[in-house]
Amino acid sequence: MLIDNGILEKLSPYYPILVGTIPINVDIENSDLDIICEVLHKDEFIGQLNKLFEHEKDFAISESPKFNATKATFLMGGFEIEIFGQNIPTIQQNAYRHMLIEYKLLLEKGEKFRQEIIDLKNQGYKTEPAFARLLGIEGDAYEALLKLGY
Repeated sequence: MLIDNGILEKLSPYYPILVGTIPINVDIENSDLDIICEVLHKDEFIGQLNKLFEHEKDFAISESPKFNATKATFLMGGFEIEIFGQNIPTIQQNAYRHMLIEYKLLLEKGEKFRQEIIDLKNQGYKTEPAFARLLGIEGDAYEALLKLGY
């Protein structure tokens, strides 16, 4: 879907990376496609998002002051797509770092652990809280996973 529609190619000036559950094989039926981008000039990025995707179903752009980020969401080919842009290199963004940590944990803990993550996600857990629960981690799951520092 990403290749057929050239989404990553269209976003190439922003060093896009597909992150989240799909690349690490813990996605469920309603998982979205998360793409992170490095954005040096927010207004230019917003203009490009509008130009490229405004015709897509349910297209919306929002700002996240907490993360100093711009987010576009839309539906394409039966998938919800979320494009998240920050003025941080993509390989340093938390979404990428979480994915790498989670992937390493999946490799270490095996198939049963992966299935337990998927089961929790099917019960409504977000990915990071599902990992934290299985690992017995208390508090903020997002910060705690980063502290594992894989």
